[in-house]
Amino acid sequence: MKHKKMSWLIATLFTSPLLVQQALAQEAAGDIQQVNVTGIRASVRNALAAKEASNSIVEVVSSEDIGKLPDTTIAESLARLPGMSSGLDRGNASQVVARGLGPRFIGATLNGRELASSEPNRAVRFEQFPSESLSGATVYKTQSAELVEGGVATTIDLQTVSPLKYNGRQVSLKADALYYAMARDIPGATKLAPRVGGVYIDQFDNRKLGVALAFSYQDQPSIEKNVKQFGFNEDHSADLNGDGKIDKTPWGWGDSAKRGKDKRSSVLGKVEWKPSGDAIITGDAYYAQAKIKEPGVAHWSGDTGNWDGWQKSAYSNLDIRNGYVVGGTVTGVGLTTNDTLWTQDMDTFATGVNGKFNVGDWKIESDLSTSRAGRDSQWRDLRQVSNNGATVSFSFTGDERQVFSYGQDTGNPANFGAATLYVDTDGHLRDSLNALHLSAARAVEWGPVNKLKIGARATDREKDYHQTTWNISRLATNGTLSNSDYETVTVAGLAAPFIALKDFVGTMERAFGASAFDSSGRVPTQNDLLSGWRVKERSSSVYAQGDLEGDVGGKSYRGNVGVRVVHTTQTGEGMQSLNNAAPTAVSDGTSYTEILPSLNLIFNMDEKQEHQVRFSVARAMSRAPLDEMRGSRNIFIDPNPAMPLTGSAGNPQLKPMMANQVDLAYQWYFGKGSLLSAGAFYKKITRYIGIVSDNTTIDGRAAVITRSVNGEGGNVRGLEFIYQQAFDNGFGVSSNYSYTNSDIKESFPTANPFPIEGLMKHNGGVTLWYEKNGFEARTSANYHSKFVRNPTWGAGQLIENGAETYLTLNVAQQLTKQLQVRFGIDNLTNQKVVYTSANIPQQQEVTEFGRRFNLGLSYKF
Repeated sequence: MKHKKMSWLIATLFTSPLLVQQALAQEAAGDIQQVNVTGIRASVRNALAAKEASNSIVEVVSSEDIGKLPDTTIAESLARLPGMSSGLDRGNASQVVARGLGPRFIGATLNGRELASSEPNRAVRFEQFPSESLSGATVYKTQSAELVEGGVATTIDLQTVSPLKYNGRQVSLKADALYYAMARDIPGATKLAPRVGGVYIDQFDNRKLGVALAFSYQDQPSIEKNVKQFGFNEDHSADLNGDGKIDKTPWGWGDSAKRGKDKRSSVLGKVEWKPSGDAIITGDAYYAQAKIKEPGVAHWSGDTGNWDGWQKSAYSNLDIRNGYVVGGTVTGVGLTTNDTLWTQDMDTFATGVNGKFNVGDWKIESDLSTSRAGRDSQWRDLRQVSNNGATVSFSFTGDERQVFSYGQDTGNPANFGAATLYVDTDGHLRDSLNALHLSAARAVEWGPVNKLKIGARATDREKDYHQTTWNISRLATNGTLSNSDYETVTVAGLAAPFIALKDFVGTMERAFGASAFDSSGRVPTQNDLLSGWRVKERSSSVYAQGDLEGDVGGKSYRGNVGVRVVHTTQTGEGMQSLNNAAPTAVSDGTSYTEILPSLNLIFNMDEKQEHQVRFSVARAMSRAPLDEMRGSRNIFIDPNPAMPLTGSAGNPQLKPMMANQVDLAYQWYFGKGSLLSAGAFYKKITRYIGIVSDNTTIDGRAAVITRSVNGEGGNVRGLEFIYQQAFDNGFGVSSNYSYTNSDIKESFPTANPFPIEGLMKHNGGVTLWYEKNGFEARTSANYHSKFVRNPTWGAGQLIENGAETYLTLNVAQQLTKQLQVRFGIDNLTNQKVVYTSANIPQQQEVTEFGRRFNLGLSYKF
């Protein structure tokens, strides 16, 4: 109910902006004075100025000052923009959702260059870009021919600082102490952590040479509490209450806690050289690294599935709703205790050289870039099963109700049997992307066309993944584990204590050998071989675009019209197994050519150009996720030649998802830093990619294969409203509300499919701020309704993310001209993340990350 109230509160704000304006204006009356525009006010003005000047429909994030974006990372800033939101990962905003479409429809560039990704698909993790490295971001909601193809929902361009745009040497340093309140509930979790960052900018040789250096480091605790229901026995259960109907019993449930660290660092270097007024050459390099080390503890309660009715007599105190057993008591149930360690090392490197030259009437630009990303991860699980079964009770009725008892002492290692070490899995992902871009532009006088732009781009991308899995039983080694190696871990808010090794790595190496976690020399399992893949993609594109300017009926207009032609060749490689035989190499692929026309028009409705009507029509594309283009497949051959082959596979022949789209918006820039806007958009999406049982042909024989295919698609429609205003008395408000709907369905669950991934029907936020005499305060509330997302590595692992309201508060005081003190709270109301699976309200997973506090200093000189 609280989410619905917040949604209506946000929506109501847009029906009465003039009332808000009048109330604050009356407060400011009679107290008007000269205001020095800095900080938040400057950021709002700069962002709106860029939005107003753009020939496309865009949203803009602008830095308040050197090294001073309004958030810790750009992901948090992007998630507050109109029509935008984000799912959480480890409590942080991460992959962005835009206009009701998930990460597969979002393109990401850094200084206009496409980025390699440490995710299996193409999605970029925006939390890897700290505020020190960026000067801002532009979110393109409409397409133009000169824009890199790949974003049906939006293309997000992140911009690094340009040293020659600053006057003189500037240095900004900041340091924060972070406090994680929930760490008090988890023994061994880190409560305090540092965050430091800085930017250095300078110019030399009479401002012909500019340099910029930026760095950041954050040692963030990675803590969480989690309770998860594992799902139901849908088709092999039995009647429990004697009413003649099958009662679907739960497979079990689990609870867990993490007490790890997420260390993130980045460095940016940039050089700009302007030897003359007709040339500027820029070279830049960006490197980001994340090292996650997450010790965890968990319980898994199983043996409750009642397969073919064998546990009927063990059940009592039943709570059955819509055929699902959501509560009860069961005797003779086993328990698994897990002491885990998840390690994950990610890195991203992007570098390039750009040259801009004036040659006669032409402006020539060339850009050569390369981007690399990787991820090395390993899941280590010391697993033990209880010596005896116990009587358990449970009540998982939905709405975050998760009540259960394990019926035994879970904090005593003597109650559990011999340990087995599972390494599942040791995985390695690599992505490389090289690109060359050439363009030329010149002024022309071709009727309404006043500038011609032409260009070409070529890319070469390769992504691959491989893994190894193994387990070691303690009984097969000479090592020993004793009860004294363990400690009891009691987590506040969870039902039962855990056991964990006092020294996980040291004890594991003693018990299982020094190479217990080393994959060297280990033979990959058949599943490992079938899980590996490599995808190669080569693409070229050319475009021509004309910038428009003129008058119609006494009203001026501007914009652009153009076309982009894209040709791509792709190959997916992997391993194939026939009837569980030894895997052999297999590959396949395809090529395609797409024509992408676009038109953007801005009509100025008054002489001051404060009232604008913006119209856009375009054809856009989003390429298939790279991991779904893998060549791997596992095929079973029926001995009856009349029967089809069956199995699962990737699909190297996937074509990009396409969209014909129209945007219309009215924008009123009624003051500096002030905007009232209403807009609508429509996208007709074709070739939507979903996982289905596909009727196809393999080696001349009919086959039914579960894999991703291009489907029919459907419609996405939306409305967007924006109201923001900066008042003369130091106050300001920024707010937005979006409504989106779609008739596109996923293919899962079969009986009642989810809506399209990323679809948030309601999404909006309000930011109130105040800035005066060196004091700044800002509070933000962002809301989204439930939406479908894929939070795991596996394609098609869809769940429903519940509605969320995320609140933040930040205040700062300028102590001297150079020194500022800051204080902030993230997740002010301790919003939990709630996943619901398979459209079953009682099948929920609830995760709590807690509140985060920061106290910091910024120094600029």
